[in-house]
Formats: sequence, C-alpha cells, structure tokens
Amino acid sequence: MNAHHEQYLVGLDLAGRRAVVVGGGQVAQRRVARLIAAGAVVEVVSPEVTPAVEGMASAGEITWTARRWTDGDLAGAWYAIAATDEAATNAAVVAEAERDRVFCVRADDGDKGTAVTPATGGYDGLTVGVLARGAHRRSAAVRTALVEALAAGVVDESAEPPQAGVALVGGGPGDPELITVRGRRLLSRAEVVVADRLGPRDILDELSPEVEVIDASKIPYGRAMAQERINELLISHARAGKFVVRLKGGDPFVYGRGFEEVQACAAAGVPVTVVPGITSAFAAPAVAGTPVSHRGVAHEIVVVSGHVAPGDPRSLTDWTALGRMTGTIVLMMAVERLGKFAEALISHGRPADTPVLIVQDGTTRIERSVRATLETAEQVAAEQEISPPAIVVIGPVAGLQAPVGG
Repeated sequence: MNAHHEQYLVGLDLAGRRAVVVGGGQVAQRRVARLIAAGAVVEVVSPEVTPAVEGMASAGEITWTARRWTDGDLAGAWYAIAATDEAATNAAVVAEAERDRVFCVRADDGDKGTAVTPATGGYDGLTVGVLARGAHRRSAAVRTALVEALAAGVVDESAEPPQAGVALVGGGPGDPELITVRGRRLLSRAEVVVADRLGPRDILDELSPEVEVIDASKIPYGRAMAQERINELLISHARAGKFVVRLKGGDPFVYGRGFEEVQACAAAGVPVTVVPGITSAFAAPAVAGTPVSHRGVAHEIVVVSGHVAPGDPRSLTDWTALGRMTGTIVLMMAVERLGKFAEALISHGRPADTPVLIVQDGTTRIERSVRATLETAEQVAAEQEISPPAIVVIGPVAGLQAPVGG
C-alpha cells in the first residue's frame, strides 16, 4: 500500500461473513472482540492464544485452530488480520490475501497490508472512525476527543429531537467526571433537568441555556410533600412532550428515593429509563485510599441509612446483628447521630477500638477525611466540624490507607 495515497474509509458489513485472524495475542484479542460485535464468523489461527480468546472459543463465539498459519487458511474469507509477532508470517498472510483479493490488515506494519484499522469509538448508535496515515496516537487522540465531545453535548449530533419521557440518572458522588457515559449522554439531550443538591453541580454549567433546570432541593414543602411535587413535575413535563432528566446524586436506587419516582412515572404511563450511578458509599472511601473490602480483612459490606436512630420505632435495621458481624459497615446520612450508632454497635459486641473513617464531600474539590475509633468517632467528628454529606466506614478496613491520586 502506498502510504502517500489518501485511505478510503469504509464500513464493512461482516455479519455472517468469514473473517480470519492469524495470531492470538493482545492485538488479535482486541480485534476479535470487535469482529464478534460486528457479527462476523471468526476463525483464529494460532498455536497459542490469550485466556480471553480461549474463553471466546470455549463459549462458541469463535473457532480457534490451534496451529501455525498455512497457505490456504484464508479460503472463503471476506476479511483478514495478520497479527502474529513474526514479520515473515504476517507478510506471507498478506501475500495470500493479496492473491485471493481479501482485504487484510497487517497489525505490525499497516502500510504493508491492504487495509488499516481506524481508531474507532461508539456513541449512541454512531461509530466514529479516524485514520491518520499510520500516526496511531494522533488518530486515537482525535477519536477520543470526538466521542467525549459527543457525550458532553459539545457536538449536537441529534438529527431528531429526543423522545418525551423521563431518565432517572445517577450523577455519581460529586466529581463531574464520575457520571457514567450513558448518564452524560442523556443529560446532553435533556430539555428539562430536575437536579438534586447532591448531584454533580458542575455538570449543569455545561448545559445549553435553553435547558430548564429545576433545583429539587428548593421545592417548598415538607420532605414527603416535596417528593410528591417532584413526581408531579417529572410527569407534567414529560406529558408536555419534553425529555426530562432527573439528576440524582450517587445511584438513584441507593437511598435516593428513585424507585418512588419510577413508580409514579409508571402509574402515570410516562416512559422512564434508569441509569445507575456510582454510589458515594463506595466511592468516597476509595478516593480517600480505603477499600470497603479487602482479602482476609472483610468478607461482607453492609450499607446502612443513618436517617433514624437505633431504637426509633421507624428503624428497620437490626443493630444486634450489625454489632455481631466482623465486616464493613458503611453509614450514610449518619453524621448527626454518629454517637448513637457507635454506642449501639459497641453494646452489641463491636470492639470500642474498631477503626472508623469519615469522608466528607468525597470526590469533590473540598473533600476531607478523618480517622477515629468507634469510641472516639463522635468527639473527633465534632472537633473536626464534620458536616453532611459524609460517609462513615466502620470496621477493620477503615484502618487501611494507601496514597491514591485523583
């Protein structure tokens, strides 16, 4: 192939068509996964393959011929990839492909094949492909930037207006980069956004000016009435033909009353999509350098809502059982009643010197964490002026800490 000629970018329909990959290493593994996704009938020819490729063969997704390539292996192929670690073998595969008029990518030296693999990325049914005449880092950088621009709504690719309905999106623990790709994509298409105080606020600045943003935390009613009012807003805007994103902090189904909103939409006949999010219960300790589970330290993790105290008739938590267990307890919304929770755990068997980690505003710019024990947690939190939102981790893992970078 003459590298000075412009390459012709094309999308191949390989569904049900034979594709042969010669080689079974990491490069082959990546290509095979894409070919399977394209519906190709894939044969891998290689004496050895990576465990992942072997797994694909065991699952019947591909055929693995466990030997070296021999001339004739490309018979009936529509597409071929030469991805061995031997230049001579790759050259021979390309020569057979040339003879049989099969387009063939040569992974070790793109210019010597008859096709090249573009840097590709997917976004909402689009496939973005970039060729840069063999400058792989450049094509990969441009591909990534394009996909991120689409996901952030910087490039408006929506030829059709979004369908009316509601998307319940978990915004993650606070850092705007910790929302899911799908959540960010749906947010970029929103016409109305109903946002929580604890959602990733910085993301709202990226929305176009015509998007109506409703701050759910400013709805003037008691807590239960505010929830009803939020439900009504979601339904009324969706019925008016709008695509509404309900942006919640963390994960909508982890103490976020998200299922109440799903039930309300379903009862009103409004289509609703749920997009899970990263919960601060696990993310806040992680960014503070502490795992909620660790081999040989904790085999269980219990996430507990701290909005009612132990002994309160409304409490659904078995504090006796929590006191007996040895694993990790993560308390959410617990700063106000921290002393009561510590007392209950100690009285039911947890050692008073059990490590405690408190992370306030986890993953945000103002994140800070303090360490204590069950015995000292209430006093330390008061001295350090810890205020919500904060995550409290109790158990042996809270004594573990490693320096981690954001």
